[in-house]
Amino acid sequence: MRSVQVGICGLGTVGSGVFNVISRNSSNINQRANCAINIAQIGARRDNPNCDTGSTNVVRDIFEVAQNPDIDIVVELIGGTTVAYDLVMTALKNNKHVVTANKALIAEHGMEIFSVAASKGLVVAYEAAVAGGIPIIKGLREGLSANQVNWVAGIINGTTNFILTEMDTKGRDFNDVLVEAQEKGYAEADPTFDVEGIDAAHKLVILASIAFEMPLTLEGLYTDGITQLEPQDVAYAKELGYAIKHLGIARQTKQGVELRVHPTLVPQASMIAGVNDVANAVMVNADAVGTTLFCGPGAGAEPTASSVIADIVDVARTIDAPAEAKVNALGCPISALEQRNIVAIEEIETSFYMRFSALDKPGVLSEITSIMGDTGISIEAIVQKEQPAGEDYVNVIIVTNVTQEKLLSTAVERIENLETVRDSIKFIRVEHLDQ
Repeated sequence: MRSVQVGICGLGTVGSGVFNVISRNSSNINQRANCAINIAQIGARRDNPNCDTGSTNVVRDIFEVAQNPDIDIVVELIGGTTVAYDLVMTALKNNKHVVTANKALIAEHGMEIFSVAASKGLVVAYEAAVAGGIPIIKGLREGLSANQVNWVAGIINGTTNFILTEMDTKGRDFNDVLVEAQEKGYAEADPTFDVEGIDAAHKLVILASIAFEMPLTLEGLYTDGITQLEPQDVAYAKELGYAIKHLGIARQTKQGVELRVHPTLVPQASMIAGVNDVANAVMVNADAVGTTLFCGPGAGAEPTASSVIADIVDVARTIDAPAEAKVNALGCPISALEQRNIVAIEEIETSFYMRFSALDKPGVLSEITSIMGDTGISIEAIVQKEQPAGEDYVNVIIVTNVTQEKLLSTAVERIENLETVRDSIKFIRVEHLDQ
């Protein structure tokens, strides 16, 4: 049996998981790869107590791995977009195939990396970059290759999903849950990338590129996090039959491609509403297959290692095959990718949840609904909550039918200017993905 030499760069959570799973399941992995996969070298600044590397050669300079003439596949698991970029480019320069779990690197530098790899007949595989252990890259790129994809929508960040689940099921405050998420290791000390939607944006860019055969680009992508969500909105949504999920949505329309990450109301009966805690889920709607749901653990040492090793197996299995026999990184040749118009958030069409505080007296609601009608927005439901003791103002909840966001913004501005409306209006987009 031929042997393929693998070098792992980074021995943190995922790197140690890759080493441990390969060591434990080497017999099955080798049979599936039709070759012997051997971890020949590890590049890591420090040892990991959760990983007994035994007699494996461990070096402190990761670039030594990328330049090792005996290594066939370099596995980049150090994260970031600076040193990781240099490492990957060094590996390609030295004719190494690359496997990475680095979504930011692929989203920001993927076009250059894939171009260099293609010019040298090399493979850059990145299944673990999106949704951890869920095989969504292969599912979308290869499993659904017969389809014209209409839209992709997903919970693609476990931290935000955990926070929203706790707010929904226990009525907890965002900041309170965030502290617990940090204590459990779900969120970093600086959680900005997760809670502001940046992490999900990187992943959405990758999914959209494969789905719509377009170059990787962050330009024009709308991103909104969950920091401003209040427990009362989560509770009101639940009363109305919805759950709030932080979704990445990519949709192909006549105007172009929508790319947006934001909190979203979805019907409680929908498939994605029941995906809770740190789990991830991606829905894909396509012409031939209809709607599919890919669901599972979106992070963690061994779930992510599962995807990394699947890539190693894919690369090893076809390592001696001609370039044309290998799967293109984004599903088609880079030369076939087409620039798409990215639809501005003001131009998208969806339903909306609105909450505001209005004076509880006759004629106020009719004035508000009149503004909505004048703006061209039809209302699906309107609820006036019970007036708190000693208060002159009540919370009013409106759910609109599908409308253009710029019309909604116009109506919001007019309603906020009414003397009978207090403070600003909170609105959240609504999607009915199963329809």
